[in-house]
Amino acid sequence: MNDSAKKAQKFLRFPVVSHGAEFLVQGYLMRRNILTYKAPPNNEGYDLICIHPDPRKTKKQVRIQVKSRYQTDCDRGFPVKEQSFAAFDYLIIVFLNIGYFYKKGIPSVDGRKEPEFYTFPINFIRENHRKTTSWEKVMTKGLDIEQYKNDDGFELIAVDLEIDYPSRSIL
Repeated sequence: MNDSAKKAQKFLRFPVVSHGAEFLVQGYLMRRNILTYKAPPNNEGYDLICIHPDPRKTKKQVRIQVKSRYQTDCDRGFPVKEQSFAAFDYLIIVFLNIGYFYKKGIPSVDGRKEPEFYTFPINFIRENHRKTTSWEKVMTKGLDIEQYKNDDGFELIAVDLEIDYPSRSIL
């Protein structure tokens, strides 16, 4: 086996799992009453388009790029190319946490836990982007990112689109 074949073996690809991350994000955004459409596959720069559910309120749209990591024990970083910055307004990283893939001798399934979502505005991505190698990355390990997690992060998009929280009117 040549060197390139050995390197190719090291990378695991789970296209169904990766594709599912976009649908998870879409579902959570819609749960927050943010009307969300999936862009065509391999669309350049963004994966989802979000708009206000009432077209009479605003015509503004928000473009979302979705990145995912399936490993619970990943380095909490994700690749993003600087040339794509103008194509999205928010980047949502989904840590799918389907199991351990780097811990030797421990079954992968032992690392299974709930997914985590972080909704980063483009300014956060610009500030934390590293171009140290050909893999341009944003590393989140060690950063205080709780304000962007799960519902708090989705709320940033709702506020941007001026979408009130779904509730019954109190009389």
